[in-house]
Amino acid sequence: MSSEKHNSWRVGLGALVVLVGCVLVARAEVPRGWFLAGSKPSEFEAGVDPGQAYQGHRSAYLKSKQLSVDGFGTLMQQFTAEQYLGKRVRLSGVVKSQEVAEWAGLWLRVDKGKEMVAFDNMQDRAIKGRTDWRRYEVVLDVPKDASGIALGILLTGTGEVWLNGARFEVVGPDVAVTGSSNAKTPDKPVNLDFAE
Repeated sequence: MSSEKHNSWRVGLGALVVLVGCVLVARAEVPRGWFLAGSKPSEFEAGVDPGQAYQGHRSAYLKSKQLSVDGFGTLMQQFTAEQYLGKRVRLSGVVKSQEVAEWAGLWLRVDKGKEMVAFDNMQDRAIKGRTDWRRYEVVLDVPKDASGIALGILLTGTGEVWLNGARFEVVGPDVAVTGSSNAKTPDKPVNLDFAE
């Protein structure tokens, strides 16, 4: 191989290595301990965005990858309820949003086996549109027979949200519960005549 062809090949290979490196850097990595889920997780992307810092700390982000999304994505984690049995817990964090077409929110769920026993996803006080950094919280009671807890941030439809300063902690009875503390299925049908 001539010296000129060899140098051309090396330059081409170098460009390919740089291109592959850029693709790997651009690929979003979900933060350790978290995972992407939801009704349409493949239509969302999550990772850490150092460009969206709050008080000097990097933020996690969750955003839609499509121009139209019929469903939701969530950046979440789940763990056993063992350390929290019989206690009241709070998930809080600072959230910023951009172009949220439907709604977003923090969420917290307590399970007993496969049954959900407490839940709040902020749907009744949802984050919409474009908002600056603001603190939000969800608070639930963990029954003494609970088995698991799940939490995260969700995005329904298109847009992007950033989460910073997330905290999960035990709180006292003076902190009000924000969601349903008993999301169990009713024992019989209700309101069949739609009078209520």
